[in-house]
Amino acid sequence: MMNKKIRIDWQRTKLIALPLSAALAMTLTAAGCSSTNTASSSPDSKGTEAKSTETSSPKAATNSGEPVTIDFWFPWGGDYQKDFKASVVDVFEKQHPNIKVKMTFVETTGQTQASDKLLTAIAGGNPPDVALFDRFLIGSWAAKGSLTDLSSYVKSSGISPDDYYKGLWSETVYKDKIYALPWGTDNRGMFYNKTLMKDAGLDPNKPPQTIEELDQMAEKIFKKGSNGKYSQIGFIPWMNQGFFYTQAWNWGGKWEDSSHNLTPNDPQNVKALAWMADYAKKYDIANLTSFSDAMGQTGMNPFWTGKVGFEFDGNWILNDLAKYKLNFDWGVAPMPAAEGNKSVTWAGGWSYVIPKGSKHEKEAWEFVKFVAHKEGSLLWAKRPKAGNDISAMPSVNEELKLADNPNLKVFLDLMPTAYTRPVSPAGAFLWNEAMRVQDLAIHGKGDAKTLLDEVKKNVDAELAKAGN
Repeated sequence: MMNKKIRIDWQRTKLIALPLSAALAMTLTAAGCSSTNTASSSPDSKGTEAKSTETSSPKAATNSGEPVTIDFWFPWGGDYQKDFKASVVDVFEKQHPNIKVKMTFVETTGQTQASDKLLTAIAGGNPPDVALFDRFLIGSWAAKGSLTDLSSYVKSSGISPDDYYKGLWSETVYKDKIYALPWGTDNRGMFYNKTLMKDAGLDPNKPPQTIEELDQMAEKIFKKGSNGKYSQIGFIPWMNQGFFYTQAWNWGGKWEDSSHNLTPNDPQNVKALAWMADYAKKYDIANLTSFSDAMGQTGMNPFWTGKVGFEFDGNWILNDLAKYKLNFDWGVAPMPAAEGNKSVTWAGGWSYVIPKGSKHEKEAWEFVKFVAHKEGSLLWAKRPKAGNDISAMPSVNEELKLADNPNLKVFLDLMPTAYTRPVSPAGAFLWNEAMRVQDLAIHGKGDAKTLLDEVKKNVDAELAKAGN
């Protein structure tokens, strides 16, 4: 396990501008995405200790036909355990009377999606049989030998990579071996305030399509109060899901080449980071941070306060709508791209893995195959609290007619070409480094090219240590 922590896509923090110490505190041991809320379908709270739906210890099969009990570890609190058992596990057990599922809540470590307890259990030879696992971590954990190769199971089951979105499937594969099945996903788009656009003399029905248009429109929306502080802002590139990772892709950059070599200092990545730093300088990082702090005190996503013109965020914030009575008009569109580039997005989310050393590997696979393929995915997606979740399987989303929701359709239409973060032993390290230099750049502590050349050097050194 790496000795750093990472803030990944699944984490939906309400922070906008982070001080250096806070950004460094968010680095990860093992995405995205993703937490205040995990992947798009997770609850928004965690318990404090392991809880199980069964009190007995796992049992091995006997000649008398006694059922096998598999231990399933998950990191989500709230109502997840109750809802998942009722909607998915109970159905699985009825169809597989020879297999019982023991659900055990095991909290992740710090502000990460990784679990030191899980890694320790694997190293000690006493792991659970199945784990709900952030896809972003698969490359680094597979490189350590901590996950079971599922390739033969997948092949014999008839499951096809085409059953899932292309980018999501690629996250489960490391060195041509399959280590998980995808389950649940999310991606990013642009939320825009039509009322603020209209007030600024802009056409509220024509959101920006390029970064140049975004810059021009945002400038017209910024407004200060009598105290010199911002009363409303047009756009902050690093707000919510506007990570440097996000902006690099929007600028046509890349994080790996066709041979899967990591490329943090790609020329377009450099332009993206420089652009973020320019915003911090032009609009004053201290004043932006003051605005961010004020928004944080509301307990709301900044966009829903009505004081933000444009924000990059995920489909999951559509679930907030039931909580608030909004006094402004808004819309959703793809994130603007640099001139000459198409709008893109990136996806994060979860998967099911069988940790190395599972005592009931075959039974564990039956469970993984059920919950992460169509039948189990449909059962979970049809639960009453599904909201604006997106399944990892296009066929499930189509069967549920999710595209009938015009706001959710924006995100669904982007899924077939969604980027995912590099599958690499240094993938988490690269994310950490990207967050570190993002903070340095927006605080004027280094130019973009020098910072990213340093990241490239650090990442290559990390890969050398891992033997890659």
